Amino acid sequence: MTADDLLARHRAVLPSWMTLYYAEPIELVSGQGRRVTDARGRTYLDFFGGVLTNSLGYDIAEVREAVQRQLATGIVHTSTLYLIRQQVELAEKVARLSGIPDARVFFTNSGSEANEAALLVATNHRRSHQILAVRNSYHGRTYATMGATGNRTWSPTSINPLQVAWLHSGDRLRGLLARLPEADRVDAAAEDLREVLATQTSGDVACLIAEPIQGVGGFVHGPDGLFAAWKKILDEHGILLISDEVQTGWGRTGEHFWGYQAHGVTPDLLTFAKGIGNGFALAGVVGRAEVLDSVSGISFSTFGGNPISTAAGNAVLDYLLAHDLQANAARVGRILGDGLRAAVAELDRVGEVRGKGLMLGVEFVHPGTGAPDAALTTRIFEACREGGLLTGKGGLYGNVLRMGPPLTLTEEEAREGLAILVDAIRSGVAAAHP
Repeated sequence: MTADDLLARHRAVLPSWMTLYYAEPIELVSGQGRRVTDARGRTYLDFFGGVLTNSLGYDIAEVREAVQRQLATGIVHTSTLYLIRQQVELAEKVARLSGIPDARVFFTNSGSEANEAALLVATNHRRSHQILAVRNSYHGRTYATMGATGNRTWSPTSINPLQVAWLHSGDRLRGLLARLPEADRVDAAAEDLREVLATQTSGDVACLIAEPIQGVGGFVHGPDGLFAAWKKILDEHGILLISDEVQTGWGRTGEHFWGYQAHGVTPDLLTFAKGIGNGFALAGVVGRAEVLDSVSGISFSTFGGNPISTAAGNAVLDYLLAHDLQANAARVGRILGDGLRAAVAELDRVGEVRGKGLMLGVEFVHPGTGAPDAALTTRIFEACREGGLLTGKGGLYGNVLRMGPPLTLTEEEAREGLAILVDAIRSGVAAAHP
């Protein structure tokens, strides 16, 4: 092993369950705008943005300068036992934008921690460890969030501090709800919730945690209005609704600033992460004061909402709003989504193109049976990289190509990426046929 054999060094000191993308893993060493360059000098158009985290792209002057100003004070960390001006200012903005009345904000480092905090709040508020979650979901890698994750690949332990009852997802290709006409699915989901409450719980359920669009699950989502149908029933029982907006927040869907807004309902708790930091560790939970204040013990997050991360978060949020990146996500997302649907409409190995705004997924299947085709997905995933485009993978069966580009993606870049993507899909499908 040579001193610069980074892959061998990685395998020697890091756990085997840390997945690396690509048959030949790459090291990204620089970035500008929506493009990154690897250690060999190859430049790629990035359609995955650090798993939907680099919401503005790379080397954004406004964010860099905000962090540099904070660094120049000499205060990198003070802990939340002291007043932090940047934290308070960001909390004021997030509370206002959340849509939740009399909102309070608690900052953490990651989406997993944010969801863990939301579950802590909900179970304290309701004095119950019973919760509802959705099949095919992903909420994090911490102890309780793994228990609330409805995807076996991402739940390596059956030991669970929560008692979880599971609802059907909005998967349009498989599952019980997929057999019904689209117009009947919301009512069927509501009936499913009532039956689950009556048969699988003792009544004093704390919350339902759900993603408006399931991220790791392959960008699966139910019909608009689903959350409203659920919440009507939840309210009858005093059960809280947690909207996991770790991937859907900050205007990414194009239609709305938050994913929950497509459903005409306001959650009791909202979790956020990823895009707000543009790469800096920043996340949190928002909720009504009476709910968030229900934690009776003393608690804080050592690094959550620290001066550096919240300086970045303020700059990111100000940039998002000033440049109306939600509208850009809608406009550029249409170019990608519509172009992709038109280009692959006749391909029998494409099960579905789905998503909203700059949150798009392509599911690959075996023709005739509709069974997941993970091998084809991997070939197309590799072909995209060879063509100069970075994408993601996901889905319960590993057969979904995921795209979550920076919200600053231009129309020209969208068309460039679309051409690479369509070529990779067409060549992969052609090679798969006898």
